[in-house]
Amino acid sequence: MNDGTAVLPWLVIRQDDNGNRYRVGRYATKAEAERIAESLDDHGRQRLYSVERLSQNSSAR
Repeated sequence: MNDGTAVLPWLVIRQDDNGNRYRVGRYATKAEAERIAESLDDHGRQRLYSVERLSQNSSAR
Protein backbone atom coordinates (compact mmCIF):
# COMPACT_ATOMS: atom_id res chain seq x y z
CA MET A 1 0.00 0.00 0.00
CA ASN A 2 2.96 2.30 -0.45
CA ASP A 3 1.61 3.87 -3.64
CA GLY A 4 -1.90 4.53 -2.30
CA THR A 5 -3.49 1.43 -3.82
CA ALA A 6 -5.29 -1.22 -1.77
CA VAL A 7 -3.75 -4.65 -1.36
CA LEU A 8 -6.33 -7.27 -2.35
CA PRO A 9 -4.49 -10.61 -2.31
CA TRP A 10 -7.52 -12.93 -1.99
CA LEU A 11 -9.33 -14.01 -5.16
CA VAL A 12 -12.72 -15.61 -5.65
CA ILE A 13 -12.54 -17.88 -8.71
CA ARG A 14 -15.46 -19.49 -10.55
CA GLN A 15 -14.91 -22.66 -12.54
CA ASP A 16 -17.51 -23.61 -15.15
CA ASP A 17 -18.51 -27.08 -16.30
CA ASN A 18 -15.82 -27.05 -19.02
CA GLY A 19 -13.02 -26.29 -16.56
CA ASN A 20 -12.67 -22.63 -17.56
CA ARG A 21 -11.76 -20.39 -14.62
CA TYR A 22 -12.83 -16.78 -14.13
CA ARG A 23 -11.84 -14.28 -11.47
CA VAL A 24 -15.00 -12.97 -9.79
CA GLY A 25 -13.35 -10.50 -7.43
CA ARG A 26 -10.41 -9.57 -5.22
CA TYR A 27 -10.63 -9.07 -1.47
CA ALA A 28 -8.47 -7.84 1.39
CA THR A 29 -9.02 -10.82 3.69
CA LYS A 30 -9.51 -14.53 3.28
CA ALA A 31 -12.62 -14.41 5.48
CA GLU A 32 -14.21 -11.79 3.22
CA ALA A 33 -13.42 -13.81 0.08
CA GLU A 34 -14.80 -16.99 1.67
CA ARG A 35 -18.05 -15.19 2.62
CA ILE A 36 -18.48 -14.04 -0.99
CA ALA A 37 -17.71 -17.51 -2.42
CA GLU A 38 -20.15 -19.11 0.03
CA SER A 39 -22.90 -16.64 -0.87
CA LEU A 40 -22.42 -17.33 -4.59
CA ASP A 41 -22.31 -21.12 -4.34
CA ASP A 42 -25.47 -23.05 -5.08
CA HIS A 43 -25.51 -25.45 -2.14
CA GLY A 44 -27.34 -28.16 -4.08
CA ARG A 45 -24.58 -28.59 -6.67
CA GLN A 46 -20.85 -29.10 -6.78
CA ARG A 47 -18.77 -26.20 -5.55
CA LEU A 48 -18.19 -23.73 -8.39
CA TYR A 49 -16.44 -20.97 -6.45
CA SER A 50 -13.08 -21.19 -4.71
CA VAL A 51 -10.80 -18.86 -2.80
CA GLU A 52 -7.13 -18.49 -3.70
CA ARG A 53 -4.34 -16.23 -2.55
CA LEU A 54 -2.66 -14.15 -5.23
CA SER A 55 1.07 -14.86 -5.23
CA GLN A 56 3.28 -11.92 -4.27
CA ASN A 57 5.23 -12.05 -7.52
CA SER A 58 2.12 -12.24 -9.72
CA SER A 59 1.22 -9.19 -11.78
CA ALA A 60 -2.55 -9.87 -12.06
CA ARG A 61 -4.52 -6.68 -11.49
